[in-house]
Amino acid sequence: MTPKLIDIHSHINFNAFKDDGKDVIRRTLDAGIWTILVGSQMDTSERAVWYAEQYKEGIYAAVGLHPIHLVEAHFDVNEVEAKDKTSGFPRKPDVQNLAFTSRPEVFDYNRYKKIAEHQKTVAIGECGLDYFRITQLVTHTAQHEIIEKQKETFRQQVALAREVKKPLMIHCRNAYEDLIQILKEEKAYDIGGDIHFFVSSKEVAKQFLGLGFTMSFTGVLTFTHDYDEVVEYIPLENILVETDAPYVSPVPFRGKRNEPLYVEYIARRIAEIKKLPEDQVFQQLVLNTKRVFKF
Repeated sequence: MTPKLIDIHSHINFNAFKDDGKDVIRRTLDAGIWTILVGSQMDTSERAVWYAEQYKEGIYAAVGLHPIHLVEAHFDVNEVEAKDKTSGFPRKPDVQNLAFTSRPEVFDYNRYKKIAEHQKTVAIGECGLDYFRITQLVTHTAQHEIIEKQKETFRQQVALAREVKKPLMIHCRNAYEDLIQILKEEKAYDIGGDIHFFVSSKEVAKQFLGLGFTMSFTGVLTFTHDYDEVVEYIPLENILVETDAPYVSPVPFRGKRNEPLYVEYIARRIAEIKKLPEDQVFQQLVLNTKRVFKF
């Protein structure tokens, strides 16, 4: 079956969907939409693989350790994301309670390798760098230590991606310069992958294009024009689409829990920005995803 669209980054494996995850997946598949369930720690990565095992096609997994899970901290997503001045766009707080406490985890290469080799695992991540949140949590002195830990953990996951021959699913926030430097040093252009939730400039996008990476966009495109120019700039063949569910619901679902079914609204917005027929854009987005994640 050829899907209508593929949401390359959702978190149905998170607690926000613990009561109705299978129902959400059924709605998604019934609409002809596929999705990659992305892990952020060992437990959510294992849950992503478990979900993917339940379906012959359409549901896949990405496994990895998110940079915010290297230290213990409480994140009130509703409060922190309500007005994200550093990225330049407003975020309406979600009705759902999406607050959580990060459980510190040390990257266990061999344990992650085991689930990374699973046939339904299509990427390593989400992994990367996140400097935005640590500035709110720790002193300036401690920040340097955490940043170095993030860098080393990311390098380990790049090495894992190379070993298992699967692309990277990269998270980056307020750290694009350091991320690009690591990708160059690790020769990650041999691995490839996607820069999830891209919110930066044409200049930064150009560097990722030069490294052979795609960039994916979220519901943010439906409630701000801040990234229209970069979407216009990036060739359609280098764009992917995602929801990042349960976060960042697109218009007209702002204030509600996001889900993969809503990826169509983001794809339509990309078509509108690029002034291309929706059918053409939808088909190319699917082809891009299959190429990057080797479906």
